[in-house]
Formats: sequence, structure tokens, C-alpha cells
Amino acid sequence: MKLFIDTNVLLDVIAKRVQFFPDSSAVWSLAESGQVTGLIASVSVTNIYYIVRKLSDHRTAMKAMVELRGIFTFAACDSQVMSQAIDARMPDFEDAVQYFSALHAGADVLVTRNPKHFPRSAVPVVTPTEYLATHPQP
Repeated sequence: MKLFIDTNVLLDVIAKRVQFFPDSSAVWSLAESGQVTGLIASVSVTNIYYIVRKLSDHRTAMKAMVELRGIFTFAACDSQVMSQAIDARMPDFEDAVQYFSALHAGADVLVTRNPKHFPRSAVPVVTPTEYLATHPQP
């Protein structure tokens, strides 16, 4: 199964956001163990670098980049994805980029903490908690 993981879920794990960490970490672990293919938007990498560097430093941010590269497959943010995101008129442009990256990468599910920010489509959008509840792991 291909899970497209939104930036906020990744940051829950990297920044150890207590309230969201358990379920976001469990989804991350599924990708890390190879039980699912974890897809992330290539723009998530730069966004995460920026946030982690602000919270900590360059070295810590680069460690996170290496970890992301080792676990996840980067989904392209090409001109088609960006054009569709621009034309989508979604309230949050970053969510539009995430959504169309997931669509073009052939994701089976988009995992985010903000499912209401995404349109209904062929790609189901669920929270980490919802995903784990409907896809129990051994």
C-alpha cells in the first residue's frame, strides 16, 4: 500500500509533538519497516528543513533530511502538480500541492491531521488515527 504522508504528520514525529506523536509515529514506523510505501512531497523536505532548523540548528535539520531520505520516497512536485495546485482554488496552497503530489504519485491513501483541508477524490484522506484503526498492524 502506498501512503502519502502530509508534512504535519512528519513534523509530529520529528518535533515529538506529544499530543500527536503516538499515532503519527506508528504511521511513520509502517514506512520505516517496509510494511507500506511511504510517499512524501518533495517540497515537504524543504519545509521540514526550514522548520527544524528554526527550532534547532542546521546539523539537526540535516540529520532529519537524511532520515527522511532513508525512509520515504519523494513524490515529484513538477509543473503539472504545481499548475493543478494553483488552479485548484483550495484555501491552503500547501495542502493543494500535497494533494496533487499524492494524486500523481499514485497514493492509495493520504494521511494528514487535517483531512477537512482536502477535497473528496479518488485518494481517500484520513488522519493517522483513522488509518491505524482501519488498517490494524500485527
